[in-house]
Amino acid sequence: MSTISLRLPESVHRRVRELAAAEEVSINQFITSAVIEKMAALLTVDYLRQRAARGDRAKFERALAVVPDVPPDEGDEYPSLQGSGG
Repeated sequence: MSTISLRLPESVHRRVRELAAAEEVSINQFITSAVIEKMAALLTVDYLRQRAARGDRAKFERALAVVPDVPPDEGDEYPSLQGSGG
């Protein structure tokens, strides 16, 4: 495990301390969790970009062609845009 020195503005430090206390975790655990969440978000974007780059429109069209053309199940309908101003 590594140790880092982190400088935070007092207002941020105070709020982190309050939030960590509310979550019943240490400030260290709170900040570690925040860093992990940010990493996951960034890595997910990278992963999705890589997957999109491998996409093949012809394969997509072939797969879509075998999907039955039936109405959606009740509750799965696409919401109507009428009256929404859009």
